[in-house]
Amino acid sequence: MAGVLTGCGTPLASPGAGADVHHASTRVGPAAPGGSTSPTPGAASTPSLTPAQVQEATAALATLPVKGRAPKTGYSRAAFGIAWTDDVDVALGHNGCDTRNDVLRRDLTAVVLKPGTHGCVVLAGVLADPYTARAIAFARGRSTSSRVQIDHVVALGDAWVKGAQQLTAVQRQALANDPLNLLAVDGPTNSAKRDADAASWLPPNKAYRCAYVARQVAVKKRYHLWVTAAERAQVARILAGCAH
Repeated sequence: MAGVLTGCGTPLASPGAGADVHHASTRVGPAAPGGSTSPTPGAASTPSLTPAQVQEATAALATLPVKGRAPKTGYSRAAFGIAWTDDVDVALGHNGCDTRNDVLRRDLTAVVLKPGTHGCVVLAGVLADPYTARAIAFARGRSTSSRVQIDHVVALGDAWVKGAQQLTAVQRQALANDPLNLLAVDGPTNSAKRDADAASWLPPNKAYRCAYVARQVAVKKRYHLWVTAAERAQVARILAGCAH
C-alpha cells in the first residue's frame, strides 16, 4: 500500500509503505532481535507535506467546529466495537486478517509472516517509527509484541469527548479501525500519549509533526468531530510552519 488518503483524497505516506514480506519456515518466534532499537536520527520515515497538502489540511482545519470537551461519561473501548475487527477495513481489503496485523504489514519492512495464517499474522519486521525516528525490530511474542503498538492517531478517548458519542455504533467501529487513523509506533511512546490531543501531546520526532496533525485533521473531518480552541491553535501553528 503506497499510502493512506486524507479525508479529501490527498495521499499521506504510511511509515513502512512498500514493505518486503517473507514467510517464516518456523512457528511463532523472533526472527529479529526482539524490541531492539537504533537511535540513529532519520531511521524512521518522516515525510514532509507538500504545499498542497498543507493547504488542504489548513482548509480542513477551518471547517472543524470549535467546542469544549463533552463529559467522558459512558466512555469505554467497547463503545467503539470489537478491537481490530476485519469487518470495516475496506481500505485494507476485507482480507480476513485482523486490523492490527494489516497495519503491521503496511507499516513494517522486512516482514516475516506466520505460515498457515493465509499471509495474515506478522511474526517479525522492522518499524521505522514515525514518533521517535528510531528503527525498532518487532518480534511477535508475549513479552515483545507490545514494543510496537498500533496508535489511534485521534485517540478514542479524545474522539469520545469531541463528537463520537453522537456517532452510531457502526460509525464508531469504523473510526477505531480506519487505516487513516492507525499507525504502528513505538509502544512506550504510544502509552505515554494516552488520550491526549495535539494541544497536550505531539510526537517527540519534530519532523513528523506536520504529517501527524494533518492526519488528525483528516480523521476529525471524516468523522465530523470537533476541536478545542487550544487544539485548533496548536494545529494551526504547526501547519503554518510546514510548507517548504
